[in-house]
Amino acid sequence: MFEERLVLARNRMAVDGVDVLLLSAGADLPYFCGYEAMPLERLTMLVVPREGQATLVVPHLEAPRVVERPDVFDLATWRDGEDPIGLVIDRLPGGWNGKLVAAIGDQTWGGFVVDLLNARPGLSFTRASKVTAPIRMVKDEAEVKALRSAAAAVDRILSEVQAGEVPLAGRTEVEVAAQIGRRILDEGHSRINFVIVASGPNAASPHHEPSEREIRFGESVLFDIGGTMPGPGGVGYCSDITRCVHLGEPQTEFADAYEALRASQAAGVMAATIGTPCEEVDAVSRRVLEEAGYGRYFVHRLGHGIGVEAHEQPNLVAGNNLPLDLGHVFSVEPGIYVPDRWGMRLEDIVVATADGPDPLNRIEHGLAVVDA
Repeated sequence: MFEERLVLARNRMAVDGVDVLLLSAGADLPYFCGYEAMPLERLTMLVVPREGQATLVVPHLEAPRVVERPDVFDLATWRDGEDPIGLVIDRLPGGWNGKLVAAIGDQTWGGFVVDLLNARPGLSFTRASKVTAPIRMVKDEAEVKALRSAAAAVDRILSEVQAGEVPLAGRTEVEVAAQIGRRILDEGHSRINFVIVASGPNAASPHHEPSEREIRFGESVLFDIGGTMPGPGGVGYCSDITRCVHLGEPQTEFADAYEALRASQAAGVMAATIGTPCEEVDAVSRRVLEEAGYGRYFVHRLGHGIGVEAHEQPNLVAGNNLPLDLGHVFSVEPGIYVPDRWGMRLEDIVVATADGPDPLNRIEHGLAVVDA
């Protein structure tokens, strides 16, 4: 699995004129070698030359966490007081001199980048995502299976909310979010990535942090939840879903807006066919809200890729003319946000397949009305 991924990376490097791939903390690292680094001030870096063996440079105290894979990488450790930058430089192709193009992890700490530039004359950088993103965007069967399992887990959680099995009225957003977070772990996730519980006017903020506000009867609550579930090769894959419920029957204005949202989301899913540019999928969904009079309240892209990270490529957004391809997995999540009043969003994770878009989230898309 990891060997094949590095072959794909080296092929991309040859096409893009990249001499070496340098991956530090971030999702690229576990994707290509199975090891997830802690985001420490101590340097961890996978050095992948276009030709020759890769090396994983890690702090000595972190070495027990590494599953050694001799067919994938050699392991080099360093102790406090030693020079990890020198270990990396020693493993760069071409030695200490001459021009060298390195694709460096997008989330690498800036200090490490500066140190590498200072230590190696002739070194220049490009983004590692130039090499890694096209590979990670295309999910194989095992990856889709992991994403499907993660989606089913959060479906079960929010179906309980839709059924009124999670008390809401009179409880704070923080209290409800804590309960949902425990359920994410109970359903087999190894990590909680986010739990948004946004009631009433708080839902007008798309990335609202749960607060001490008490949820009230007669208002809506937006739930956007996700975590990371173990997948193939020990690498985690993410879930992400959004649903809204209303405590008591909604007013006509809110109900009408939700029906427009539902139609927008359905249109976006149907448009997400292989060969369709990402920006066109966004435009199809957006037009539904514009025609219904809510266009100015849809303030973000339609969707994002998902996999090892909750947000990765491809993005369904204006300006991205990348055609969807077999194995692309992404969210479709239009929203309507009326400042100081209310907000709503509806989100599924979708796989682009030869038979058409395949939504991984299967629970009710209508506005659930609960009593408490």
